[in-house]
Amino acid sequence: MILRDRRRIGIVGAGPGGLTLARILHLHGIHASVFEREEHSSVRTQGRSLDMHAESGQFAIRCAGLTAEFKSIARYQDQEVRIYDKYGNLLFEDTSNEGDRPEVDRTQLRRMLLHSLPEGVTRWRHKLLAAKPRDDGGFQLAFENGVTETFDLVVGADGAWSRIRPLVSEARPIYSGVLFVEFHFDDVDTKYPQIATLVGHGMMFAIGDSKAMIGHRNAEAHVSIGVGLRVPEDWVVEGGLDMSSVEAARNSLAANFHGWSENLLQVIHQCDGRLRLWPINALPIGHKWEHRPGITLLGDAAHLMSPFSGEGANLAMLDAADLALELASAGRDWDAAIQRFELKMFARAAIAAVGAKDGIDQTFSENGLSLALQQMEGHRA
Repeated sequence: MILRDRRRIGIVGAGPGGLTLARILHLHGIHASVFEREEHSSVRTQGRSLDMHAESGQFAIRCAGLTAEFKSIARYQDQEVRIYDKYGNLLFEDTSNEGDRPEVDRTQLRRMLLHSLPEGVTRWRHKLLAAKPRDDGGFQLAFENGVTETFDLVVGADGAWSRIRPLVSEARPIYSGVLFVEFHFDDVDTKYPQIATLVGHGMMFAIGDSKAMIGHRNAEAHVSIGVGLRVPEDWVVEGGLDMSSVEAARNSLAANFHGWSENLLQVIHQCDGRLRLWPINALPIGHKWEHRPGITLLGDAAHLMSPFSGEGANLAMLDAADLALELASAGRDWDAAIQRFELKMFARAAIAAVGAKDGIDQTFSENGLSLALQQMEGHRA
């Protein structure tokens, strides 16, 4: 690939958004460096399975020229949805698998994007310490490993607690009132057949008492399940969840689900000890900033919202595609291109954020089960 633009772009964060941006820019002859604080690509799993939406995530993948690679890892067979009440009764089931929102593991998606980039584009072990504006309109990035570099454009793709966001906005994520405790089950079909049956091939929801259990089937017979409830932000610190041992954590969490089916509570009692605490935070709905030359944000750094929008990674990848295409077609006027991108992003993110807030507020309410059933029946109709 022959570079046709010598200006420098620094992308902070090697998640789906940052890597998609680098890939599409590369296809258009624009070089970018992606900085990631992690040691290497496989230092940790990347979390739950994602459903890739045709109009956003899959669109970005097409712009990245990776449709064939994506189809090789996409799981069209894992689009099922099941909804249970707290007694374990199955009230809704959609096993059609005919939709166009296939599941894909975050780890596999990230690997696909990483392999599509030239060697050296992604820079591991680069934890950002500071980003400072320069007199020429660019920015200087300083990293914990002693590296300091300057860029004509810096893009914050570094997630919920972005180190780039404070350069354009004073907004910080706000706790929604809902905390998830997430569990993982490996080789679920062999080791945990009851949980495999409960989750099926896709997603399962068990809802009641303003609480929820949400399960996801991932690739390679792996299931992740999040147990969510409304608690104060300092609930764990104040002893609401006894973390002194795995058994204590299981028992203290299960005690909050009095009256729930034993078939559902096995999710808690059989977990292997890999507990992840996941407080649901969000930026204010309609978060935006006054445009500043030489810098912008995308994905959760720009519009963090609850996962109940179903849009998180999809929006990040769509942001990346839009920004890359705007820059590629802008000639020398990158600033105008970034402003066009930001206006488009602000508008769609505000709509998604409303849906995300409604989703979490409704699910974790007294009427959560009936509202979820109404929504699913509406989608099926």
